[in-house]
Amino acid sequence: MRRTMTDSGERTTMTRRTVIGGAAALAAAGFQAVPAYAGHDAGHGSTTVRLTVMGTTDLHGNVFNWDYFKNAEYDDAAHNDIGLAKISTLVTAVRDRVAAERRAPQPLLLDAGDTIQGTPLAYYFAKIEPITGGHTHPMAAAMNKIGYDAAALGNHEFNYGLDILRKFQRQLRFPLLGANAQDWTTGLPVFPPYVLKRVQVPGEKPITVGILGLTNPGIAIWDKANVENKVKFGGIVELAKVWVPRVRKAGADVVIVSAHSGMDLSSSYGDALPVPENASALMAETVPGIDAVLVGHAHLEIPERMVTNKTTGEQVVLSEPLKWGMRLSLFDLDLQKVRGRWTVVGRHSQVLNANTVDADPTVVAVLQKDHDKVIEYVNSKIGTCKEAMSAATAPWEDTAALDFVNFIQADAVSKALVGTPQAGLPVLAIAAPFNREAAIPAGDVSVRDVAGLYIFDNTLLAVTMTGAQVQAYLEFSAQYFKQVTGSGPFPSDQVTNAPTPTAPGGTPDYNYDVMGGLTKPLTYKIDIAKPVGSRITDLAYDGTAVAADQEFVVAVNNYRQSGGGNFPHVSTAPVVYNRQVEIRQLMIDYVTSTGTVDPATFHTADWSLTSNGAPIVVTA
Repeated sequence: MRRTMTDSGERTTMTRRTVIGGAAALAAAGFQAVPAYAGHDAGHGSTTVRLTVMGTTDLHGNVFNWDYFKNAEYDDAAHNDIGLAKISTLVTAVRDRVAAERRAPQPLLLDAGDTIQGTPLAYYFAKIEPITGGHTHPMAAAMNKIGYDAAALGNHEFNYGLDILRKFQRQLRFPLLGANAQDWTTGLPVFPPYVLKRVQVPGEKPITVGILGLTNPGIAIWDKANVENKVKFGGIVELAKVWVPRVRKAGADVVIVSAHSGMDLSSSYGDALPVPENASALMAETVPGIDAVLVGHAHLEIPERMVTNKTTGEQVVLSEPLKWGMRLSLFDLDLQKVRGRWTVVGRHSQVLNANTVDADPTVVAVLQKDHDKVIEYVNSKIGTCKEAMSAATAPWEDTAALDFVNFIQADAVSKALVGTPQAGLPVLAIAAPFNREAAIPAGDVSVRDVAGLYIFDNTLLAVTMTGAQVQAYLEFSAQYFKQVTGSGPFPSDQVTNAPTPTAPGGTPDYNYDVMGGLTKPLTYKIDIAKPVGSRITDLAYDGTAVAADQEFVVAVNNYRQSGGGNFPHVSTAPVVYNRQVEIRQLMIDYVTSTGTVDPATFHTADWSLTSNGAPIVVTA
């Protein structure tokens, strides 16, 4: 078992809940053997050969099964495990199984993007000790060790700028593909669009596998500052129509697309771009010549989906292996020779669960020093705080802790809006009391202290809303409170987490939002003696009652904007900012750059609970 550092500096043994490794890993991970194609032989004496292709996606900087912000082994409600070290064990098990089969070609291993952003491990080697200084990126080191054959660009590959991305690309021992990442002027690909892999078949001619990489057009919006006037991004479907025939013409018997684009049509950027964000299924349906698609970007677990191409009538198999190394997609493509050329005659896919296997010790050994260095960084001092900030009472009173979150969000949006039509609008922000145990101490502050205030991996967006919509949003949020009369004191459980038709067990803290202004205060009272829908009183901006048609920019997280919690108006409001920057990282960056957190600069008591207009007292 691996040993690692605690925040006190002592080395401690990391516990495991894994159950198995080695030869039995496939069965434990949920592998189901699928019979080979049993249809009519394509020709006299032809035999079926099975090509296995493995796939990961949205690894987001995860090598170890470790939560750097909790300083503990990763766990979630579904008891998923994460990281490339565990994926490596599954990959080895698949390779061993195939090697034991007669005449089976060697498997391929692909990735569908979002690799170098998402954990302190990834952040450290982009910002603190950037790989441009010579250090090998941990994800490059791990993926090289495991032996990937190709990977597609994800949108988060561009977060740290082109210099970091190009350095990462040079460190890989396999191609980083992006057919629709095009030179701003010429339109030519600035990354390899595809690669041909010749897979040996004992006693037969090799199978030529074409792997086409496509990334998300939303990069043009989300990382505009890094790519504008340098790289542009064509549509997934549009560029697949250009490149799939070229891959076939180059000699590919099989075409696999690694696409950093979700399965079904949707776009977080609305009509800001003429092409959809999530188009993998549409591509399979409309572009002839694709046999399989490794899907990324949406963070969903889709073991297998079959799509029939409208032109050829052939089926295309698609699979998406969740995120962070929780799953490994496994494609089985059965081939026969037709007129002397390999042709796909059967296809299946499934996913394997990484939480049933041990981490590969060879991958652990390669990255252990980097891992320990990052743990030390996460627990190190990055600044100081003048006064302690606690979230313990954040659900029922205005606290500096949530005001800090709102200040960071609104400030980032306000700076990004300079020079846009929305630059003159008042900027508001919303925040929820995610973690009542969170606190930033007075004195020294670590990365982990700051991260405790924001325990989710949400990214920042901003939308425009009217005064009437802001009022409706706050009214909806106020259903979090139980109806009471009198001034109390009330124990907090008599006031908060009210049951609703959609949350009969009680509204969770993360579905209660407070709202605040950046340069001017947004003030209001929540009268919880009144029924739901008529609780927000005295709503004002800078001391003046908010008008129904007054326009605001509201900073929100991607969970809210995508409909999480079913808050009104926010999911349909025009989006004016979306760079897919993690809110938690913005907070860490602020403390690191300023060195000091002073609650007096952003905290004022702008909202309060009342009962029939009179203040009430709530006790923890």
